[in-house]
Amino acid sequence: MVFALATNLAAATAKLVAALFTGSSAMLAEAFHGFADSGNEVLLLVAERSSARPADEQHPLGHGRSAYFWALVASLGVFLVGALLSIHQGIAGLLHPEAMSSFRLAYLIIGISSVLDGASFLQARRQLGREARALARTFREHFDLSSDPIGRAVFAEDAAALAGNLVAFTGIALHQVTGSTVPDGIAAIVIGVLLAAVALQLAARNGDILIGGQAPPALRRRIDASIAAAPGVRAVTELLVTFIGPRRLWVVARVSLDPELSGARVERLLRDTEHRLLEESPFIARVDIVPRGS
Repeated sequence: MVFALATNLAAATAKLVAALFTGSSAMLAEAFHGFADSGNEVLLLVAERSSARPADEQHPLGHGRSAYFWALVASLGVFLVGALLSIHQGIAGLLHPEAMSSFRLAYLIIGISSVLDGASFLQARRQLGREARALARTFREHFDLSSDPIGRAVFAEDAAALAGNLVAFTGIALHQVTGSTVPDGIAAIVIGVLLAAVALQLAARNGDILIGGQAPPALRRRIDASIAAAPGVRAVTELLVTFIGPRRLWVVARVSLDPELSGARVERLLRDTEHRLLEESPFIARVDIVPRGS
């Protein structure tokens, strides 16, 4: 995270300097993009530290969900501000065109930024890849299903940064070849739209978890099967598996039991099943199983 923040700040500053020297709308849009990414990562650092706080009387399940709150703020606030500024700059460039200069400087900065963004992208890609292999998922499945808003956001913003560099390069190159400022202005608008799309996609996922979205179906099926396999359990009549933080699950189940079980055996069965689930997965933080009718 700190590495991604440092690379984005360096790239954004370089792009801002290049935009001032060249007069490129696309380059200025990319500077807005870089500063938006940097602001996003500052909020993600806040999210990471806030979510790690232990449980207390007011928050018996811990503070894990604060990670999704701050990630949602980052995606809707910082990202969308960057998107709106980029689109505004593109429209301004189309309505009030200015000839560019110092094309070589623009290409040099885009090249350096692509190297920095690429290094951060590969680091985020490797981290998500390791997690995907550990969970027996494809990379795409893990990106869509991961409960970690920080790793997902860093990967998405780095991918968008690389795409934005390509768009800016194309717009500037077409400006140089044709002499028209239109491609440069359009490139700035495309960068803004790209940034907005990333922001909304990340916000949707974080919002879904905040309002109680459940864990992936495959995981719920495994938990259901594990509970149903316990001796004395006839059926799992209700199962809720929700995220209470990154990689932290809360399992709530209602079960139908053998009516011949005594009260003491029921209590022991439920306790043993809860402990077994906690031992089976390091991601399950709490289990509450109650017999049907309770």
